[in-house]
Amino acid sequence: KRGVIFENMDVAVQKYPKLTQKYFMNCVPAGEHKFVMLHGAVWSGGTFIYVPKNVKVELPLQAYFRMNAKAGGQFEHTLIIADEGSSLHYIEGCSAPRYNVSSLHAGCVEIYVKEGAKMRYTSIENWSKDTFNLNTKRAIVEKDGSIEWIGGNMGSGTTMLYPSSVLKGEGASSRNLSIVFAGPGQHQDVGAKAIHLAPHTSSLIESKSISAGGVSVFRGTVEIKKEALNSTTHTRCDSLLLTRNSAAHTIPQLKIHNDQVEAGHEAKVGRIGEEEIFFLQSRGLSEKEATRLIVNGFIEPIIKALPLEYALELNKLIELEMEGAVG
Repeated sequence: KRGVIFENMDVAVQKYPKLTQKYFMNCVPAGEHKFVMLHGAVWSGGTFIYVPKNVKVELPLQAYFRMNAKAGGQFEHTLIIADEGSSLHYIEGCSAPRYNVSSLHAGCVEIYVKEGAKMRYTSIENWSKDTFNLNTKRAIVEKDGSIEWIGGNMGSGTTMLYPSSVLKGEGASSRNLSIVFAGPGQHQDVGAKAIHLAPHTSSLIESKSISAGGVSVFRGTVEIKKEALNSTTHTRCDSLLLTRNSAAHTIPQLKIHNDQVEAGHEAKVGRIGEEEIFFLQSRGLSEKEATRLIVNGFIEPIIKALPLEYALELNKLIELEMEGAVG
């Protein structure tokens, strides 16, 4: 009744051809890199959402993707348009059973945030460890609009994922919050990008990674163009090592082309201290319970940004991953 469109992407291109043609693969051009080219050639399924001007969607819209084919590829396309003054929270869940044969996930997410609109995109990705997760996600944010990316990544054997925000209009803002878990045999290469094109824009990138026998890599790239005067950005990456054979790397980039900006970056890598474990054990907790409590505290700033049912699910997923990796 309020004009909100929420459709399967396959259906949307047939029912709303003018709207989908205008936006489809313009935010992420088909020739950008080989996995986007592959996606553009063979995509199927996905989500299409259009929120009209000044319409605020009170409840989150949700979709779930599951890879059911052995040695298959999944290429769903998500296209979201939040028109002027609108607001939306979209939640996406992803999973796949384990077949012991390599699979590929090369989805694409395009988000258009119009003037004064507010968009929150939440994604919990728990692909199987035989999946290569090579996803491309990007948003274009107009004047006074805001985009918030909240992500939980675990499960897949190899992940390369860097949600990007193009801050095109004056006063536009972006916020990236992510949790990563790297267990034995996993390589989680994730991060975020923010490109400031207009004055008075702001970006925040915050990442929490947990390595328990795997490798976690954070890549954060922020570029502030010459015309993006009086912009602000801050990047923070915290890594927790749970076992001696774990590894964590941070690779930040700040490309600043004018001197009227406020920019900062901080990164911390550390292990759980024996004193903290001893203190909690002295209060009656086992070593496993103490470790779990510390990990929950470590990821709490990002967990609290999730709806309750997703926060509980993500906590449980991390606990299950730790069962096989620690102790």
